[in-house]
Amino acid sequence: MNAAALPAPLPDDYAERVYAGVLGKIIGVYLGRPFENWTNEAIESSLGDIEYYVNEQVEEVLRARHGRPDLRVPLIVTDDDISGTFTFVRSLEDNGYDLDLSPKAIGRSWLNYLIEDRTVLWWGGLGNSTEHTAFIRLKNGLDAPTSGAMETNGQIVAEQIGGQIFIDGWAMLFPGEPDRAADFARRAASVSHDGAGVEGAQVVAALEALAFVEDDVDALLDGALEFVSGDGVIHHLINDVREWHAGDPDDWRSTFGRIQQRYGYDTYGGNCHMVPNHGLIVMSLLHSDGDFSKGQTIVNTAGWDTDCNAGNLGCLMGILTGVDGIESGPDWRGPVADRLYLPTADGGRAISDAAREADAIVRVATRVRGHQPTEAKDGARFHFSYPGSVQGFEGDGATVSNAVGSDGVRRLAIDASARRSTIRTGTFVESKETAQFFEKAGYALMASPTLAAGQTVRATIAAPITASDGARAALTVWAYDRDDELDPVVGPWVEVASGGSADLEFEVPDTDGRPVAFVGLTLEAATPTTLHLDHLTWDGVPTLGLGRQGGGSMWHRAWVNGVDSFWPGRGDESFRLMQNSGTGLLLHGCREWGDYEVRADVTPHLVTSAGLAARTQGMRRHYSVVVVPDQGVELRATVDDEPEVLAAVRTDVVLGTTWQLGLRVEGSTITAVAESPHGETFELTASDDRLASGGIALVCQEGRTATRRVDLAALRAVPGT
Repeated sequence: MNAAALPAPLPDDYAERVYAGVLGKIIGVYLGRPFENWTNEAIESSLGDIEYYVNEQVEEVLRARHGRPDLRVPLIVTDDDISGTFTFVRSLEDNGYDLDLSPKAIGRSWLNYLIEDRTVLWWGGLGNSTEHTAFIRLKNGLDAPTSGAMETNGQIVAEQIGGQIFIDGWAMLFPGEPDRAADFARRAASVSHDGAGVEGAQVVAALEALAFVEDDVDALLDGALEFVSGDGVIHHLINDVREWHAGDPDDWRSTFGRIQQRYGYDTYGGNCHMVPNHGLIVMSLLHSDGDFSKGQTIVNTAGWDTDCNAGNLGCLMGILTGVDGIESGPDWRGPVADRLYLPTADGGRAISDAAREADAIVRVATRVRGHQPTEAKDGARFHFSYPGSVQGFEGDGATVSNAVGSDGVRRLAIDASARRSTIRTGTFVESKETAQFFEKAGYALMASPTLAAGQTVRATIAAPITASDGARAALTVWAYDRDDELDPVVGPWVEVASGGSADLEFEVPDTDGRPVAFVGLTLEAATPTTLHLDHLTWDGVPTLGLGRQGGGSMWHRAWVNGVDSFWPGRGDESFRLMQNSGTGLLLHGCREWGDYEVRADVTPHLVTSAGLAARTQGMRRHYSVVVVPDQGVELRATVDDEPEVLAAVRTDVVLGTTWQLGLRVEGSTITAVAESPHGETFELTASDDRLASGGIALVCQEGRTATRRVDLAALRAVPGT
């Protein structure tokens, strides 16, 4: 990468505008999701103008319509628009921040982060779901952009909406550079789309890039039109919508009626075509008069693909108007509290929030410009540095808000009214009921806990403002028990005094292998007290013994299921895996885990190979030690392509016998240990620096394998190191 090829420097307000864009995206998705694909007539007759979250109203409508008293419509949901937006952009990080990143490389990221039929996409079948069709092409060996081309899949499939809905992350990397944003949008969208399906994505990306530096809507549209064909349908659509708006700028329904007539669903086929929905985004932008809330009302009341359209428009107008623009209307932010889910094959990223995803985009944008990122509060996981950010924290006996201290630093303000109160934020799925709901709803919340036993949580309470005498605080985690109920585990108490500060530290104790669902603080005070939480964070590798420990189900829900069939807790097995073709993984852990040792018993049954993986970063990025029947033991590296054998030993591997396998990853040194059923020990070592961190997994290639227990420890915790 030479200096001339570098993108332009980032503007001073860049990070905050990215955060506003992320917020706008998730607010729009959550607002439009409950009535996705309803017509305008159905929306207006059942819900009226969409001026605020209506999930509870939709729940009532659907209950009456379907006679289902148990029907739920939660506000915070798993959704393809959010998951794809903040997942596919990670291809830049995985490929060394290469500004020449190819569609082929982005397609490989699809294969790495997606689990077929389970994560991110609408898995509607070949020729019916554009993204599923593209995934099948990729899986069968067709590289992007052939995987999404009209010549491969036909025009109607290629021009559906998906190329547009995932594009915001790419656009936010290039503020003020619509040419780069549109170019990366083309590369990313072409994995699955073509024609108007790509051009619509390019327009949205260019609009968002320009919105960092331009607030005139006509100038935005003029700039975006430079990146699409002058005789294409997207160009004609935008010009028509602009003309209709100019003729009656105060009546969006007039413009909408014209879009319906010329560009409606009856004209453009498939399940969810790009053209009609792109028209609604442009219409809502023009008629919003620069008002975030008005834009959301228009784009959602109009109907069609409401969550997609509202998400794209929300990101664009979040960038355009900033946090102040989002806050100028109803309280969009309070019910959301920054929360979002990203269920992918990288389970440690699933429980997230708007600040963390904004940080991730800023980090990539900084690195592609050749600089090291400057992390807020030394990279603390929860830092509250963005205006209004609470990063998922909620209180019981206390309220939380974002506040600026006398030193100008933003922190989480905690107003505790009860003698004993708590605040907490999620580190895993919040309940068994939540997990079951999303499994039935179509987009499962597959996740690994972000915090686990053996990791040390650190926090600073800064400038307690009105702490009463004897006020004290303790770090607290909430872990599942054997009945899938949450039990609080309270750390050491620290007294806090008015005008002072306090540092808290707590090593999460052994939870018997069960996942930690929340982290936060327990507060005690004789009178109402206000404290400021400056930051809360942890790092390092946990110490875990994983397997079936009594009853319950959350212990095995903490593993991301990337095999065809996973049967937990059968007989004396904790994990029984079946894979019909190719290689499947049962994954656990976080991308941040660096140097550690993992061990497991592995019993291969009718299987091509079976084993254990470390530094997993999805389905196709990991190191593994596997036993291969009739061949021996292999140490492998899988980095986007087919597995590469780094070292091997020939020995008898008999089906139905149990091996003890271990992987030690320390810097670039990868060491595998395999103990045969007869007590023979084999050690294989290789040097490889392509994967510096990641979680763990059990590996099954075409067949069945079983494991009773998996043990993990940071190297500092391994005797003799």
